[in-house]
Formats: sequence, structure tokens, C-alpha cells
Amino acid sequence: MHVPDGFINAPVSAVAGVVAAGAVAVSLRGAGRELGEERAAPLAGLVAAFVFAVQMLNFPVAAGTSGHLLGGALAAILVGPYTGVLCIAVVLLMQGVLFADGGLTALGVNITVMGVVTTVVAYALFRGLTRVLPRTRRSTTIASFVAALVSVPAAAVAFTLIYAVGGTTDVPVGKVLTAMVGVHVLIGIGEAAITALTVGAVLAVRPDLVHGARGLAAPLKLRVDGELVDAPTAPAAPAATPVAARSTRKGSTRKVWFTGLAAALVLAGFVSFYASASPDGLEKVAADKGIDQKVREHGAAGSPLADYGVEDIGDARLSGGLAGVIGVGVTVVAGSGVFWAVRRRRTPEAPATRTAESV
Repeated sequence: MHVPDGFINAPVSAVAGVVAAGAVAVSLRGAGRELGEERAAPLAGLVAAFVFAVQMLNFPVAAGTSGHLLGGALAAILVGPYTGVLCIAVVLLMQGVLFADGGLTALGVNITVMGVVTTVVAYALFRGLTRVLPRTRRSTTIASFVAALVSVPAAAVAFTLIYAVGGTTDVPVGKVLTAMVGVHVLIGIGEAAITALTVGAVLAVRPDLVHGARGLAAPLKLRVDGELVDAPTAPAAPAATPVAARSTRKGSTRKVWFTGLAAALVLAGFVSFYASASPDGLEKVAADKGIDQKVREHGAAGSPLADYGVEDIGDARLSGGLAGVIGVGVTVVAGSGVFWAVRRRRTPEAPATRTAESV
């Protein structure tokens, strides 16, 4: 659903840019709380890279139409809604600047539609469902499926509203809305499946790394004389030294990080070659309804990585694979750098505690 330059007029694009900038500013403040743990910043960078990789995997949804992950629901559930908005913003920025995917003047529109709307709608619905469903991993996975499913047509509605205000072509809004929502409900099914599978996989291995599953493990209850009481807890293990605890935490997180990065590299560098070549939902609707009549050439069309291929490499498989690997690498570095900076700004180093000898 990457909106190109020329779909939306300059004034509305500018307003969308202001809205997107405001959302990013709010998210920078909120992400500081979500990134409180040392391991959170590299994991958030990994989520951004994973979303980038999976967005390269267009899947067929109807005759001549494909779809791809938007990622807002997945990012929000894994690392939190504020950090999720920043993840999608980083991905869209990398795609627009390096790969000529999504217009540069439409960057604000894309962040608003694909980042803010999907994240807010998905996480609000996810939290609502997890409050009424049993507190289990299965229920959390089901909630992530429903939230992701709804987030995609919600983004389609948001785009249509923006088009109604600032569209550059004279096409009845009702026709655009019907076509956009219809095809994006189908795309939402694919989004929901990818999101639920990913969240379920992380829950099965490390539920403590899923932001949306915090507090998932409810206290064990025992029935005594017909009443439910809290089960006695096991004696606490001897406290590890700060260095040992930090080393253990880093080690286990490092394994998850490298596994996730390897998966993203394989998806972007190899599996993406087999993605559907059909236009995605927005491109198909734009061509069918005529809202692409004033589309402009991308400002980064001359980029050596434009259209997800490496310039001067004739082999399509090698060119696309290298572009995907580069994209994952750049996104994980840029994302991790942003999240480290946010975390350090919000959680300054505590002053050293004076020892008894220094008193």
C-alpha cells in the first residue's frame, strides 16, 4: 500500500507529513518507556528489519492482485505501539530513499496510513481482546490474528479518506472505498496469518520478549476445600551477580536476535525471488479506477537499489537477493541506532552508588 508521488496533492501531503511528524515525536517519547530494558533496542531494530524483509514477499490474493505485510500490528504486539510506529517509519524511510518504493512527497501519507493507523487500530483491538479472552498463549495468538486482520482494511479506509480530501484525480470516492476495502480484506487475511504465526513462534520460545504478552502468566491456582487459592511459589534462586545476570540475559537474547536476523536475511535474499509479481492492492485499484493518472516518477528512481535490484547486476535472482540483504542490513542498523538513542535519552546512566569505604 505504498502511496507514490502524485496520488495526493501537495497541500494534503504536507498536512499528512505534519501529522506523521507529530506521531513520530509522540512515539519517540512513548518508546522511551517501552525500551527500558537493555535488550529492547536491538530487538526493536530486528523487528524493523524483519518487517522490511516480509514486505518483499508479495502473496497472491485474487486474479492479478497481490498483497504484502503492512507490519503495524506485528510490530506493536512484539515491541509496543510507540516503538511499533517508529519501526514502520524506519522501514518506510529506508524503502523510499534507497529502493524508490513509496513516494518521497507521500512519505507522510505512508507513515500515517501504514504506520500510525495500523498500529493504533491493531494494538487497541489486541488489548481489548486480551482483556476478555483467557490469559493464554493461544488466546494471545488469536487476538494478534484478529487485530492484524482488521488493521489492513482500516488502513485502506484511511487512505480513501485522504484521497477524498486531496486526490489528484476525479474518481468517485465511493468506488475507491469499495474497491480498496474489498481487496484489502483479502490482504488482511494474509497479514493476520503472518502476524499470528510470528507472534505464536516467539511466544513458544520466549514469551517474555513479546510486549503484548507481558503478565501473560497468571498465578497458579489450587482448589482447596472448594475455593481457589494461590499456589505456593517455589523458593527464589540465589541472586546472581549483576555481571552474571547481565551476561545470561544477553546470551539468551543474542540467540533469538541472530535467529531472527538469519530468518530475515533468508526471506529477503532468497524467498523474495518467488514472491508474486502482480500489482499490490493499491496499485491494482489505482489502475482499475484511474487514480494513478497523475503519478510522478519517484525522486529516488536513480538509486542504485531502485525497484529492489542492484544496479549493473544482470542476473535478476542475484540482483534482487543482494538488494534484499542490503535492505535488511541497513534497516537493522538504522533501526537499532534510533532505538538505542531513544533508550539512552530516556534512561540515563544512574550515578554510581558510594561504597562504605568511600564514606
